[in-house]
Amino acid sequence: MDALDRLDAEISRCRLCPRLVAWREEVAATKRAAFRDQTYWGRPVPGFGPHDARIAILGLAPAAHGGNRTGRIFTGDRSGDVLFAALHRAGLANQPTSTDRDDGLTLTDTRIFAAVRCAPPDNKPTPQERDTCAPFLHREMRLIRPHLRVVIALGGFAWAAFWPALRAVYGVAPARKVPFGHGVLWQSEEPAEGAPALLGCYHVSQQNTFTGRLTPGMLDEILARAKALAGAN
Repeated sequence: MDALDRLDAEISRCRLCPRLVAWREEVAATKRAAFRDQTYWGRPVPGFGPHDARIAILGLAPAAHGGNRTGRIFTGDRSGDVLFAALHRAGLANQPTSTDRDDGLTLTDTRIFAAVRCAPPDNKPTPQERDTCAPFLHREMRLIRPHLRVVIALGGFAWAAFWPALRAVYGVAPARKVPFGHGVLWQSEEPAEGAPALLGCYHVSQQNTFTGRLTPGMLDEILARAKALAGAN
């Protein structure tokens, strides 16, 4: 095990947020009828992807019956169906689906993690829970720092979680607040620090994809831009 593997193991044992611990374990015990024969993960969900990734995708938190069930971020829910299909089209995943931890999925140049590592009630973690979980994000970004070139923030919550990580890991802060928006790009004015670019993307939630706020074409464009920024093939 290297340092990132050890961090993943440490994350999966965390019990720092009582509300999230109670919820993730309640969901794992009661289950959804469609998954009643499955054993839920019911713990914090670590990052997924190669340790030398040049692209990072930062989400909000695991889904109660997705990552909280399968133990892999964005796996086993409709948000993941959209995301991994797009990653496959972009040449960043070897297959278009992600159903469980043993499905053979591998990512290229891309690592996925969340601002909050436990499934929250109503998919709404609190700012305090985000701040409690922040050291895990900072440590993960520090470990993949040598290769990381761009972070895609899925939604405003992830966008907000990036800035403290940027300060903690790279010692860089923008001169003024940068509002979230789909397609908004921020790049450091201090390239010597090696800070990754930040690219905003609407979250791949059902609310956004079912209403057309985020279309497959829009997601494809974001991933193409991220690949160009990262120098990925």
